Amino acid sequence: MSEKAKGKAKEAYGAMVGDEAEKAEGRAEQTKAEAAEEAKQREKARQAEAEAEGAEKERDRQRRKDKGGLGGLTDNLTGR
Repeated sequence: MSEKAKGKAKEAYGAMVGDEAEKAEGRAEQTKAEAAEEAKQREKARQAEAEAEGAEKERDRQRRKDKGGLGGLTDNLTGR
C-alpha cells in the first residue's frame, strides 16, 4: 500500500470516528508522499536532461570527427 493511500485511509478513519488529530496526521502523510513523488519526478527529469546533454555533446563530437582535420574543407583541385 502506498504512503499516499495510507494517509487517505488514516484521514478517512479519523473523519469516521471524529478524531481530528488522526485526520490531520492522514493529510500530513499524503502531503509527505506527494512531496516525495515530486522530488522523484524532478530527479528523473534532471537525469533525462543530463542524458540528452551528453548525447548532444557526443553527436557534436562525432560530427567534428566526421568532418576531418580541415573542418569539412575539400581539395578543389581534385574534387575531394
